[in-house]
Amino acid sequence: MGKSSSFLYQVSQHRFPATFKGFFYFLPISLALTTLLLIFIYISTTGDVTNNHAQTTLYLETLPGTASVSSLVDQTIPTIPFENNDNDDLFADPSRMARLARANQWFLGNLFGLTNGNYTNNQEVYHDGDLFLEDYKQMNKSLKIYVYPHSKDDPFANVLLPPDSDSKGNYASELMFKKALMKSHFITKDPNEADLFYMPFSISPMRTDPRIDVHGIPDFVKSYISNITSKYPYWNRTGGADHFYVACHSIGKIAFDKAFVARLNVIQLVCSSTYFPSSYLPHKDASMPQVWPRQGDPPNLLTSERKRLAFFAGAVNSPVRIALLKVWANDTEIFAHFGRLRTPYSEQLLGSKFCIHVKGFEVNTARVADALFYGCVPVILANHYDLPFTDILNWKSFAVVVHHIDIPVLKKILQGISNEEYSMLQSNAVKVRKHFQWNVPPLDFDAFHMSLYELWKRRSVVRVRLTPSMEFM
Repeated sequence: MGKSSSFLYQVSQHRFPATFKGFFYFLPISLALTTLLLIFIYISTTGDVTNNHAQTTLYLETLPGTASVSSLVDQTIPTIPFENNDNDDLFADPSRMARLARANQWFLGNLFGLTNGNYTNNQEVYHDGDLFLEDYKQMNKSLKIYVYPHSKDDPFANVLLPPDSDSKGNYASELMFKKALMKSHFITKDPNEADLFYMPFSISPMRTDPRIDVHGIPDFVKSYISNITSKYPYWNRTGGADHFYVACHSIGKIAFDKAFVARLNVIQLVCSSTYFPSSYLPHKDASMPQVWPRQGDPPNLLTSERKRLAFFAGAVNSPVRIALLKVWANDTEIFAHFGRLRTPYSEQLLGSKFCIHVKGFEVNTARVADALFYGCVPVILANHYDLPFTDILNWKSFAVVVHHIDIPVLKKILQGISNEEYSMLQSNAVKVRKHFQWNVPPLDFDAFHMSLYELWKRRSVVRVRLTPSMEFM
């Protein structure tokens, strides 16, 4: 210890040359000046984008061949307010878009796993197929759900009980889920063995019931929770954390507006799974596909008959759809149509290689399930969207996910996918479409069972049992 201290003292007293001391004196100053210079260069090279961003109109309006479409949109579509900064990137000047185009090859290759035209990292449909199958078997064997009972004489039986007839339309998924669940082996009448508790109110019938209407949905849900908490002890054990409800219509996002604490705990199985509304909490809640029920088996798929590059048809009810229409409405390879089609919708789906899913008022739409049903590779244009079964399925293996800002280079993106890569995408799309279908009765791995699997993963591993006195409350 004494020798070590002596050595340090001698080093500290060592006299270094003046030039050596000068180097250490100027080193921090040199680093600081270099940092300031780099910051100045960064600001000067990006400032033009920032300044022009606030002054320019929608870049897409300046593109050639869009005047007629622009006037059509201006005359028929009311001004749509931008919200939550979701669409900020649609406002861009030509210089910014040129930069994006130059960076496009690198950006897309890394984002979609297309580096060097290779999909080697995204060929598997499942993130972990073996683990999924093992868990799925366990779920199918053990999952138990308790449903709050309601009689046919209940004034709101139309909202609380499963429908007698087959469900149809865009929002059929929530009713088909209820109908399938009530006839399944997952139901238990013993709350002590239940993993989850189902509140069977349906949002879609509420919005058309004149006694409730859209604006009365939060009051109905608040009253429902109040009733079950006073009549049953199950909710109070966990604060509703082992309870769930199902909603496919986007209006479901306001269901818990008057039951804020409950919204933080209850599991929501919804079709409109966007990150922006505070009502949806990823990992606690789950995304379910919106599916238009179709009869019969999927059609025969022939890739050689798909002569059109991409297809979209629908109402222009969002800035993203307006942007898509203004760029590609007059294109010969991308068919972007405003309004209803004169030809059968299925013909376009069968005749196109890619089918575009574009966010409207909300991100929920049956277009993804439609595309998969007809063997058309989905193109997702809906930022901040929790894709259905995304923790199970590898979406990059059967779909193309594109940011809003890449609308002007959408054709370049799709044309850059080789025939080999497209064949892989379409083959995987056919493999996963069974997960996006409802069946009567339900079949293994269909939308019903996949939704149950998502709920099963969100169950608590610790089950709170009722005491004998509580069971008879």
